[in-house]
Amino acid sequence: MARGDGRLSHDLMPGEKGPQDACGVFGVWAPGEEVAKLTYFGLYALQHRGQEAAGIAVSNGRQLLVYKDMGLVAQVFDENALSTLQGHIAVGHCRYSTTGGSTWENAQPTIGDTASGTVALAHNGNLTNSKDLRRWLLEHLGEGVDEQNRAEWQRGNSTDTALVTAMLAGDPDRTLEATALEILPLLKGAFSLVFMDEETLYAARDPHGIRPLVLGRLDRGWVVASETPALATIGASYIREIEPGELVAIDRDGLRSSRFAEATPSGCVFEYVYLARPDTTIAGRSVHASRIDMGRRLAAEHPVEADLVIGVPESGVPAAVGYAEASGIPYGQGFVKNSYVGRTFIQPSQTLRQLGIRLKLNPLTDVIKGKRLVVVDDSIVRGNTQRAQIRMLREAGAAEIHVRISSAPVTWPCFYGIDFASRAELIANGLKVEEIRASIGADSLGYISLEGMVAATHQPVERLCTACFTGVYPVALPDAAQLGKHSLEDAAEQPELPFERTNGVRVTGRDAEGVSTGLGGGAPDALSRP
Repeated sequence: MARGDGRLSHDLMPGEKGPQDACGVFGVWAPGEEVAKLTYFGLYALQHRGQEAAGIAVSNGRQLLVYKDMGLVAQVFDENALSTLQGHIAVGHCRYSTTGGSTWENAQPTIGDTASGTVALAHNGNLTNSKDLRRWLLEHLGEGVDEQNRAEWQRGNSTDTALVTAMLAGDPDRTLEATALEILPLLKGAFSLVFMDEETLYAARDPHGIRPLVLGRLDRGWVVASETPALATIGASYIREIEPGELVAIDRDGLRSSRFAEATPSGCVFEYVYLARPDTTIAGRSVHASRIDMGRRLAAEHPVEADLVIGVPESGVPAAVGYAEASGIPYGQGFVKNSYVGRTFIQPSQTLRQLGIRLKLNPLTDVIKGKRLVVVDDSIVRGNTQRAQIRMLREAGAAEIHVRISSAPVTWPCFYGIDFASRAELIANGLKVEEIRASIGADSLGYISLEGMVAATHQPVERLCTACFTGVYPVALPDAAQLGKHSLEDAAEQPELPFERTNGVRVTGRDAEGVSTGLGGGAPDALSRP
C-alpha cells in the first residue's frame, strides 16, 4: 500500500521494504483551548512518522476519553469525533508498528488504571527488554484480576507500550509521578513518552535520547511533540528539548522537571538523514541544513562528470541541491511525484504491482533525455527501489546514471524504533559497493562516508546512535528471544528463558561490541540467522 507521506510501502513494491518510520507523539496542557483540535493538527504535522493508526485521549479533570482507529489522522478523525473530545489535557499518537502487529488493539494512546485514576500513554521508540517487563508485571501485579478490570496487555495488546502503561498502575501510597520515577529506570531501549492522568501532562525521554522530543509554549499552556514542526503548526513557540533521562510534569502549578537517569546522549543519526521532516530542528541543527551539507560533502567525496543533478523525492532532494552547489553541476527536477498518493486499503492488482514505483514517481523525459545524470537518494536498503528508478530513467533516455547516497551503507538493523529489513536482506551487508552498483544497474555508485554524514549534523559522533551503519548499539542488546517485532504476541505460550542476575539486576546476553554478525532485523532468531 502507498504510505501517507507518499513514499511507497513494501505492499506496492513486494520486493522492497524500506526503513519504516518511528511513531509520532503529541501532548498539550491548555485550559480554555480546544485541545483535541490542537492535537489533531499536531499529529497531522507528524503524519510522516506513522501511518497505520492514530488516536487522541483527552481529560476534562474528572475523566479520560479516548478515540483511536486504524488509518491516517485525517481518516480517523472528523469534526464530530473531535467535538466529543472535550477537556484541557490531550495526548495523541500516530503509529507505525515497531512492536506488535498492525491491529486496532495495538493503536495508541493506551489506557490503564492508576492508584488514583486513569493514565493514557503514547510512545515513540522501541524497548529492548519487553519480556523482562512482562515478567515484572506478572510478579508484581499477577493475572488474577477480574475480566472487566484487566489491563490492555492482558486483553490482546501486544506492544511494549501497553506494558509500560500497566506498570504505571502504582499503589495508593504513590502518585503517578512518583510511580513513573520508579519504573522509568527499568525501561531499556528507546522511548519518548507522552502520558497523562486526569490533571497532569507528563513527558519522558530515555537516557540516550535516541528519539526526539521537544517542549513548546502556548499563550495559555504547554505542548510536547516529537518534532518542532508540530509546535509551529499550532502556533506554539519552541522552548527546548526534553532532556535524555528527564521526566517533565505540567499541571495547574506549572512545569516541573525531575531526573530519573543520568543523560548519555545518543540521538539517532537517521533522523537527520531520512526520518524527520526537513523543517525540523534537532539539537540546534536544522535537518534541511544537515541534508544540504550531506550533499555537499558527498560531492567532494564522490565527484563525477555529469550534466544534471536530480534528487529522489522527498528526502533525497535537499542532498541533491547540496551536491549541485558543491559540484557546479546544474540541479533539475528529474521526477514528477504524485502528491496525492496516500495510504490505501485497496489491494493493487498484479498489473499495478508490476508498475510498482510508477504509481508514485515518473521521470520528466524532456529534462533527462540524453543527459548524464547524478541521482541523489537518502539510502539503499534492498536495492529494488533504486533498480526500478534506474530502469525508468534509462527508458526515458538518460545517457548515464551515477547514483549518490547521502548516508553511509546500512548494514545493521535497528532495535530502537525503525523497522529495517533483516540483516540478511540488507544489500550493503552482503555486497561491496561495486557489486551493489552492478546489481542496481548504475554507471557508478558512491556513498557518503560515515565521518561526512556525522559531520553534517554538527554533532560529535559520541552523541549520536550510528548502530544501523556500524553495529555499535548504545543500549546493550538482550538475548535473541527478547528481540523481534512480534516477540510479545506469543509470550504467554513461550517458556520463560533463564537469565543471570547480579544484585537483582538482569545481565544482558550481548553488548554492542559483541553482537553476532548474524544479527537479523528484529526476528526471534536475530542473533543467529545468516
